[in-house]
Amino acid sequence: MKIVFATNNQHKISEVAAMLPSNIQLVSLADIDCHDDIPETSDTLEGNALQKARYIHEKFGVNCFADDTGLEVEALHNEPGVYSARYAGEQKNSQDNMQKLLKNLQGIKNRKARFRTVIALILNEKEYLFEGIVEGNIIEEQRGENGFGYDPIFVPCGYENTFAELASEIKNKISHRAYAVEKLTDFLKNIEK
Repeated sequence: MKIVFATNNQHKISEVAAMLPSNIQLVSLADIDCHDDIPETSDTLEGNALQKARYIHEKFGVNCFADDTGLEVEALHNEPGVYSARYAGEQKNSQDNMQKLLKNLQGIKNRKARFRTVIALILNEKEYLFEGIVEGNIIEEQRGENGFGYDPIFVPCGYENTFAELASEIKNKISHRAYAVEKLTDFLKNIEK
């Protein structure tokens, strides 16, 4: 089964491709010659994921899925949330985003946070949503070279290392995206039967 992943983020594509079973062929936007700046104007993760999937489905007529992910920090009333990628501005710079978050958490003891991913799938004209959540804490300084986004400052519960310090094989099993993709692949496997 071929399915389009509606993202231009190469990190996400390689992360998700590594998690999918071999019978599902992941197709990127570049593969279908889509270079559009897909709108993300919703104020929820679910809304953005659906908006992106619908855009690709309507324009290209393909089965596809899109995701949106947010880092929700308890002490900041779940900020940055849906604005995680552009927390420090429209330039979407991970370093700037992390610096702003760490600055906003200065002097705050409660460092509880969670990553939440929502995947919107459009398959055979029907829409489905899948959610993955991983709980953890924000540390005070960046550690690690792997991953992307807020990974160097997020330590998942039950671990001492940040997402950026964990081997990708481990992260791909315990991450918010992994949980959402697992639900997606389980669903797709059952459809195939």
